[in-house]
Amino acid sequence: MTTVLGTTAVAATVTTGLVAGLLVVFAHAVMPGLGTLGDRAYLTAFQRIDAAIGNPWMMLAFLGSPVLVVAALAVDLGGDRVASPWLVAALVLIVVTIAITVVVHLPINALAQEAAPAFADASDLRARFETRWVPWNTVRAVTSTASLTALCGALLAIGRAAG
Repeated sequence: MTTVLGTTAVAATVTTGLVAGLLVVFAHAVMPGLGTLGDRAYLTAFQRIDAAIGNPWMMLAFLGSPVLVVAALAVDLGGDRVASPWLVAALVLIVVTIAITVVVHLPINALAQEAAPAFADASDLRARFETRWVPWNTVRAVTSTASLTALCGALLAIGRAAG
């Protein structure tokens, strides 16, 4: 049971780490870099990044993270429950990350996609986009990093239990 739990928890940690890393890079590099561009260039660049990011590898990490956390939790609950508190915390935090994505980011991204390539009234669209997207991405970066941290706690608990 410990090998299955450990393997599943490692996979959950890796996928969650990929998501957290992506969101942190957006918070600290991508969006500040785009912020130096004019309105049309900002929207065009973001629209192209958004179109590229919806690929199978990103979806595997983004959707694999909660699935693997649930799988690790199920294995742990069927055993000694050595990591359950950590896994529950990780799951709650990654679900919050996904909820923010679905409720805040996807609708804003859709606005940018629909406005491309003309970007009529680019200044207004950018202002609406930037004032909502950027701060909520920072929240996602924090929640996904906290989820990753909880998964590291789970791995430590699993390791201690194994011996």
